[in-house]
Amino acid sequence: MSNLILLNTALCLPSPDVEGLLQGRIIIALPRTFIHPGRSFALCPSENSTNVLPNEQYYKSNFLTVTQKAITQISSETVCIQSWGKCELCQILNNSESLKALSQLNIWTTKGLQEILLQRKHIFLAYLRVYLLSQPIEIPVNSQSQFISLPDPLKVSIDLPVLNDRTFAQRKHQLEKLEPPLHLELEELQSAIASLTVSQPAAKQLDDDIKVFLGWSSDKLTNSLDLDLPWIHKIAEVGNSSDGHTFEKLVRRGLLKLGFTGSGLNPDATGGAGGMDFYTEQPYPIVGECKATKTEKVTDGTPAQLLKIGMNHLGKFQYDNSIKLIVAAGELNFYALRTATENQMNVISPETLQKLVELQAHYKNSINLLELKEYLQQAPFGLAEDKINTYIDKVEQSIRLRSHIIQLVKNHLEKTGDVNVGVDALHIAYIYGSPPESLKNKEIYEILIELSSPLTGYLGRIKGSDWNSDRFYFLRDLPTN
Repeated sequence: MSNLILLNTALCLPSPDVEGLLQGRIIIALPRTFIHPGRSFALCPSENSTNVLPNEQYYKSNFLTVTQKAITQISSETVCIQSWGKCELCQILNNSESLKALSQLNIWTTKGLQEILLQRKHIFLAYLRVYLLSQPIEIPVNSQSQFISLPDPLKVSIDLPVLNDRTFAQRKHQLEKLEPPLHLELEELQSAIASLTVSQPAAKQLDDDIKVFLGWSSDKLTNSLDLDLPWIHKIAEVGNSSDGHTFEKLVRRGLLKLGFTGSGLNPDATGGAGGMDFYTEQPYPIVGECKATKTEKVTDGTPAQLLKIGMNHLGKFQYDNSIKLIVAAGELNFYALRTATENQMNVISPETLQKLVELQAHYKNSINLLELKEYLQQAPFGLAEDKINTYIDKVEQSIRLRSHIIQLVKNHLEKTGDVNVGVDALHIAYIYGSPPESLKNKEIYEILIELSSPLTGYLGRIKGSDWNSDRFYFLRDLPTN
């Protein structure tokens, strides 16, 4: 533990406010008296509030679930302290003109802030840099004063900040300028899925990503392990065995994971529709055959079966307009290769399919199925390993480029101390920063837009009057292996 600080006092705040600070939803408190910048204290949740409004009117609707939970966690005898804070700035607000803008950036309603102003004649805004305690402590309930003495001195450190330096600086700047929130819809979405995070891993991952994008969290997120990886890692193993039925199921699951859909992709079925091992319908049709084998060569029977069953079940027109794919382990004999090549069939190994699906699992939506279609439609046919691996290499290069640009934004802001950066400055930094490939201003901008989308959330964006005046800031890394 580094930078030890000794605390003797705690600031008592309403328990929902403390929870908002803990979650990174807010970075300010509304103390009853002025707090001198530089002062540090534990943050003590309290059930006492001087506000006369009910919680439903005092806190915004998208924070009420958190409010109720925070209130119920206060016992009658003790209170749990999980964090401490340092006052970075304390402002005095004594007019009602800014209350609506202030409410938009925080958890309190405009009506609630108006009530505080009416009662106290002014509002103190204490900007708090909040840190987690390495071990929570419990103290007796004492909510009579704004500041209380701790039973024992508390040793704390700055090792566990709720928000990192850059995120806090961005939020502080936004609050000081009362700049409007950029993504109100995402705040509503986060509120809607909050109750699902306990039981639904996918909901929790989405919730975490949204919080990072909104600036409520600055966790150094990595691409968390996909829950499908255990079966994905078995595709090649099972393909190189004699378990043909299991292999068919894994191939269908792999195609679903890549984003294909269709009635012929039921992963639990013991056989494909009409005898076809798999058939995709959207975004384009693929008819296919699987061949698991331990040691034997793949005979002409495999491509011949695909031709016969596909033609019989789909009809000549639909079959001719479908991409043909064989996923087979083992070497094709002369006749099998000739039949596959002459009938424009793509033959790939279980290992190559596994690589595609693993890439999709590690980097969501990295596989563009329409781009993949172009590779599947072009010659050479027969053995298609090389052209599919060329596509995989292209995707991996694209990921590395985006990771490089994210790191470029991060490093530039660290070196300059700025909270955001424009395209021109980034282009200069890109040119002199060992660029992976040559890019023009507009090309960098297009990638920045992609990376700052709410669906990706690696960067944040402040929209300007035109593309060249947009500003970008760092949110999270994109690690590459």
